[in-house]
Amino acid sequence: MADNTHTYSGAGVSIEKGEELVGRIKDKVRTTFSKSVLADIGAFGGFFDARFRGIANPVLVSSVDGVGTKLKVAFLMDKHDTVGEDLVNHCVNDIAVCGARPLFFLDYFATGKLKTNVAESVIDGMIRGCRENDCSLIGGETAEMPGFYRDNEYDLAGSIVGVVDRKKIYNGSRVRAGDILVGLPSAGLHTNGFSLARAVLFERFEVDDFVDELGARVGETLLAVHRSYLKSILLASKNTGVHGFAHITGGGIVGNTSRVVRKPLSVRIDWSSWETPPVFALIRKFGGVDDAEMRRTFNMGMGLVIVVSKTAVDRLMRSLSKAGEAPVIIGEVRKG
Repeated sequence: MADNTHTYSGAGVSIEKGEELVGRIKDKVRTTFSKSVLADIGAFGGFFDARFRGIANPVLVSSVDGVGTKLKVAFLMDKHDTVGEDLVNHCVNDIAVCGARPLFFLDYFATGKLKTNVAESVIDGMIRGCRENDCSLIGGETAEMPGFYRDNEYDLAGSIVGVVDRKKIYNGSRVRAGDILVGLPSAGLHTNGFSLARAVLFERFEVDDFVDELGARVGETLLAVHRSYLKSILLASKNTGVHGFAHITGGGIVGNTSRVVRKPLSVRIDWSSWETPPVFALIRKFGGVDDAEMRRTFNMGMGLVIVVSKTAVDRLMRSLSKAGEAPVIIGEVRKG
């Protein structure tokens, strides 16, 4: 008679590898904990002290996101220590533009067959991002699902919670016609537009090809880490003339700025006011992508837009420049 005995490991799931991964990362994860974290790694949930000293009327702000098909580039490069940082920074920016400071972050890592070295590398990037943004990594899920993902591939998502005093929320209500749009440079594609970028660039180049126009290998350029703008947002928020912020992700500059510059107001962008990074010119050139499609898909070199009154723009530019930023006036708010 045939032996029909089955085991979880025989089906492709290794509990031991999951435990090994936790053992590798737990001490590093603890380095992200603030004094408000009340439970250690391994509890069924993350515990966070909800007393917010110095905030009169606290409002929690949350967001969830992924890294998209930028992961495909990480797979091709066999380089996994940056996408976790991308994920944290993207989520941090999404709540920071609302005026919130990040409190804690949770991740989801899913793969067909768990490779502890790869997973640890991804989580190392998250830990680096959390530490740089003063955010606690208080929980996560590692899912091993045989047959669900291709070999040597994984998916990644994260959620973040922050807090802001209700009177300090940025929601677009302060924006006025005549306000100026100040852009802060991106590091490249960040985490959006990779399906189009890969379709164009990998039709012509290999991931390890050095391209003179880029001054780097294609893969290195595409894996440039999504910037965190938290420090610049906190600095700009001290300027009473700042009326809003927009994180430039999918939808481009106009699409995302319009989330805080609402009808009947509109934005006018001076596309010639900054030098577009060469990676975008390369995509436009070899993909035959028209300007409208480029601007709707990519950040075009500006990862954050600050909406500020005309009377306060000079002061804002000086303070950002002094802090090491490279702000550029890229447009204005108009009626209609």
